[in-house]
Amino acid sequence: MRVDSHLEEGLSPGDVDRWVQTASILHSNGDALDVGVRDDRIVGVRGRAGDRVNHGRLGVKDLYGWQANSSPDRLTRPLIRQNGELVETDWDTAMDRIVTRTRELLEEQGPSALGFYTTGQLFAEEYYTLGIIAHGGLGTNHVDGNTRLCTATAAAALKESFGSDGQPGSYTDIDHADVIALYGHNMAETQSVLWMRVLDRLAGPNPPKIICVDPRPTKVAQHATVHLAPRPGTNVALMNALLHEIIAHDWVDHDYIDAHTVGFDELVKRVKEYSPETVAQICDVPAEQIREAARILGTAERLLSTVLQGFYQSNQATAASVQVNNINLIRGMLGKPGCGILQMNGQPTAQNTRECGGDGDLPGFRNWANDAHIADLARVWNVDPMSIPHYSPPTHVMQMMRYVEDGSIRMLWVSATNPAVSLPELRRIRSILEQERLFLVVQDIFLSETAQLADVVLPAATWGEKTGTFTNVDRTVHLSEKAVEPPGEAKPDLDIFLDYARRLDLRDKDGEPLVKWHDPESAFEAWKECTRGRPCDYTGLSYDKLRGESGIQWPCNEEHPDGAERIYENGRFWAAPDYCESYGKDMITGAPLEPDEYRSMNPSGKAILKAAGYMPPHETPGTDHPLQLITGRTLYHFHTRTKTARAPQLQKAAPEVWVEVSAGDADRIGASEGDLARVSTPRGSVEARVRITGIRDGVLFLPFHYGYWDTDAGHQPDGSGRAANELTITDWDPVSKQPIFKTAAARIERISGGTGAAPAPTNTASAPLVDVGAGTAGDASAVADEDIDPATRGETR
Repeated sequence: MRVDSHLEEGLSPGDVDRWVQTASILHSNGDALDVGVRDDRIVGVRGRAGDRVNHGRLGVKDLYGWQANSSPDRLTRPLIRQNGELVETDWDTAMDRIVTRTRELLEEQGPSALGFYTTGQLFAEEYYTLGIIAHGGLGTNHVDGNTRLCTATAAAALKESFGSDGQPGSYTDIDHADVIALYGHNMAETQSVLWMRVLDRLAGPNPPKIICVDPRPTKVAQHATVHLAPRPGTNVALMNALLHEIIAHDWVDHDYIDAHTVGFDELVKRVKEYSPETVAQICDVPAEQIREAARILGTAERLLSTVLQGFYQSNQATAASVQVNNINLIRGMLGKPGCGILQMNGQPTAQNTRECGGDGDLPGFRNWANDAHIADLARVWNVDPMSIPHYSPPTHVMQMMRYVEDGSIRMLWVSATNPAVSLPELRRIRSILEQERLFLVVQDIFLSETAQLADVVLPAATWGEKTGTFTNVDRTVHLSEKAVEPPGEAKPDLDIFLDYARRLDLRDKDGEPLVKWHDPESAFEAWKECTRGRPCDYTGLSYDKLRGESGIQWPCNEEHPDGAERIYENGRFWAAPDYCESYGKDMITGAPLEPDEYRSMNPSGKAILKAAGYMPPHETPGTDHPLQLITGRTLYHFHTRTKTARAPQLQKAAPEVWVEVSAGDADRIGASEGDLARVSTPRGSVEARVRITGIRDGVLFLPFHYGYWDTDAGHQPDGSGRAANELTITDWDPVSKQPIFKTAAARIERISGGTGAAPAPTNTASAPLVDVGAGTAGDASAVADEDIDPATRGETR
């Protein structure tokens, strides 16, 4: 237990008028914290000591990111486009434009003209409201979230192996595991407080062994017992080699396999051809390293496996992530302390988009291909089942962009996300969003790169300015209370969606208003009823119950009144044909299995061991582009920096884009630390300063946070050549439909010399190989005092 805090300079805890309960909104860990308010302004944060997730500890984005709330750049009034320019207007005018265009398109074309693209940072109540409006009211199938970019593969892998979404593990498994395997998961930067928990184990008695799969020299890799650094795009081959060795040495739980799984014989047959020697040639990883990692995994007594973007955003994303599930399943390592799987999320409320129907899923983990599930959802919403589109899965964002491009989607409502920076192949995305025939609505807190292209911009309230719930990856639900009023005329996203439904006069089949709630708590009560009897059962929760020291894990119901720490205990899965969320897909084509196929394969609802062969990426290095480009996030920024660039400490730590290059590749182009280089792919180029690191040869890394907007220079409409997604390819995983950001063929060339070190952090995976004469360190406001209570060893900070 350790209470971390940061207040405005010159303030002490005694200067705070009140503390208001919330949790982090700038990463996916779900750290519980309190917002400090003075004179009706947010003036700081402190961790909540009793919370099960973080025990009072906070990461750097927790400590400083709140400063963006009070930025002078906040949107405070609606904007509409007139004569090519965005001008301020009132709410009635802005909403009338949106409602009028909605009605025109419904009359001209029908629901297929409308698309909604949301985020992973709203609250459950808001996603659920958007879901009922889009699916139940308007009848469009075009609904997705930017969680498609970070967490779609997590959901897909869980559905393929267990028939349903829902994380089998718990953060407390870190406290018990004797082996922790992190696959493409740079926990030290993406979930720094959770990494502190791992470091506590490593520093204590009986430290766990760490397996790290990552081409970069992350802090995780530095602490690893075995660090496997495969060639990007070869994860399936590597996983098959690990499974090959585990099965060959009979490090498997045959009783568990026989009682609780299907598909083992096919898995054995498939991985037989992936010997360590064979895979060493594919992945460029020593065979002995593969054998040692497999031995550690195969002899673990308590194995925790975690997965993130290194697998999710790469070639064969779902197939690779499913093989991680397979290791835990054949070892019988589920449902017990220290034995779990966390297919990690990338955003703070990514779990809620999937649960509530705010992305390409239906609410309550219902199966779009099961008519009984559609009928049940129609009962909850009191609509005709045929009014809920279920002729195919909800449309994923990359397909939505194709529909916008060809003119079939003519209105796109984007809320709290910035696709003009975050989607792949930005030249194409800009051309799509700039089309005159597209009516673009953007709902956000700043005038992002995407908002600058909109026809209507709606100013939204954000975290700390509204009330709602959100759920992290280990199913912990937190309540976030309103602490202060939003600036100007900005409104909570929930209020905006409710206003839209009211103005459209959406009705249920009895002629009553379709959306029957009016505020966050009544929306939460409606959401609870939608979850009754489903895997993500919230019926035992309430706002009053969540107003406590700690968040609570779902399922929380009569069977689990205090929440459930782990699921799938004793081999009981949510995979029964009549109950499961998905019948699964073909690992190569992504084609959905028919209900009868699934019922025949898995009549008893067991876990599914799904095998997959390795296939090379669609784009591979060649003469013109001999390297591979991977992109990703880093410790100090979140996504496209709309918030973190406005937090002085975070912006100072990573002010500008850089490119990470191995020493060997730097020598080949004659580049030194801090030199300016041009990184190119067949789609474009980016200029960035060189940071020479321990990244594997043949691989370049660009952080994807940097768009055209700059805190000093302002918007640069012609682009500044620094957005990593200028370079990424329009390609996606066939199963999860998650874009592939980590296998582009690339080249790098030196442009000019530098005047010092690259603007990259020195205390992360971006650390230089040699001393560069500068180090990342906090300023005076980041200095911390620490008092240790000798009686309890509890710390306050």
